Amino acid sequence: MLSAFPRRPSPTRRWTTAIAIVAATAAALTGFTSQAAAAPTWQMGIPPLATPWTAQVSPTNALPEYPRPELTRSDWQNLNGVWQFSAAQAGDAPPIGTDLGERILVPYPVESALSGIQRHIEEMFYRRRFTVPNGWQIGSGKRLILNFGAVDYKTSVWVNGTKVIDAHQGGYEAFSADITDALTPAGPQELIVGVEDLGDKTLQPVGKQRDVPDRGIFYTSSSGIWQTVWMEPVAAGHINRLQMTPDLASSSLRLSADTTGADGLQIQAVAYEGKKAVGSVTASAASTVNVPVPHPKLWSPDSPYLYNLKVTLLRDKTVVDQVGSYFGMREVGAAKGTDGRLHLTLNGKILFQDATLDQGFWPDGLYTAPTDEALRYDIAMTKKLGFNMARKHVKVEPERWYYWCDKLGLLVWQDMPSGDKYISPKDADINRMLRVILREETAEIRKIERA
Repeated sequence: MLSAFPRRPSPTRRWTTAIAIVAATAAALTGFTSQAAAAPTWQMGIPPLATPWTAQVSPTNALPEYPRPELTRSDWQNLNGVWQFSAAQAGDAPPIGTDLGERILVPYPVESALSGIQRHIEEMFYRRRFTVPNGWQIGSGKRLILNFGAVDYKTSVWVNGTKVIDAHQGGYEAFSADITDALTPAGPQELIVGVEDLGDKTLQPVGKQRDVPDRGIFYTSSSGIWQTVWMEPVAAGHINRLQMTPDLASSSLRLSADTTGADGLQIQAVAYEGKKAVGSVTASAASTVNVPVPHPKLWSPDSPYLYNLKVTLLRDKTVVDQVGSYFGMREVGAAKGTDGRLHLTLNGKILFQDATLDQGFWPDGLYTAPTDEALRYDIAMTKKLGFNMARKHVKVEPERWYYWCDKLGLLVWQDMPSGDKYISPKDADINRMLRVILREETAEIRKIERA
């Protein structure tokens, strides 16, 4: 993270706002009712270095922005805020129906000052309650999806005592579960998240995290939930993910949709310049389509133009699901320069890529930026200092970081998070990665065969 911050607020001003609002909000945001005098409360820790955004963090505004800019829906509910929390031992049963003794501000990692825990923990439980909005019609044609932006590292989830996620592994990827069948008919629903993060004691990818930072090039661990948790209603047939590739030669966007329950349905994709539709296509939901983008405005660091996109899943003319997205018309390649050597190109022209080695650590939130504005500011300052690219170093950021790069005009070289020890082809992480690649490639082949 860049150190070029605007003027820092005074220490008194930094902490007064955060502390004053804690007692009134913490109990309400956990979803639990208990005796006020005995209830634990959340309190922000003291970071080794405050940022201009530290004092803006509170239980009422913990990263409230929509977390998935490339696949947006109008109905959703953010589950960030104060949760119950407890350290645990390996093999402990989930604390179903049991109050936990501490309070943590999700989604800040447990070692961070913003979490309120600010110590390293390897085994832990989170607990809260939530209420499903009546208007979502869950169980009457709609399903409820629980989403996690990222949790480090091994995660199991229970809803009302039913395990809905069993030991998901991976600290840098989003994952979800359909929790509809675990819900009670009405009233508060209990959500428990169990996490194990053994950090650099294992072969798991950790990037620059270390259980004991060296005050040099390795930094404090970021265990547990570190990206937004949220839920959304979807139809039985719905869109899970969009795969988009600009094609400058044909002035189009190549698009395929990963779907659930979409057999026999159609997909309609419409590209927009602002609010003006410029191209559309309708085809089988299993198809890969080309959305026309006539006379495209090309994306570059100097002119980062983004098109809006609306993708609709249809049964005849009835809307089954609809998502919003965006894209830039750009193409990366290589060409020989006047020196006879290959150079990287953007949109067919050689572009010298001048980059920072972006670490993605914050003194108050560690892996998690204190606010979305802090995330945006970091990228804006990178551009202001004259860089046109960032190499994201052994970390995968939240999706909003990549959105701001697209929006503000910053190219990204993406590292794969590294492990602290040598990983051989026989180890679990490598095998899992190969299975994911095989599954995705198989899905693409089947789409081609069905088209």
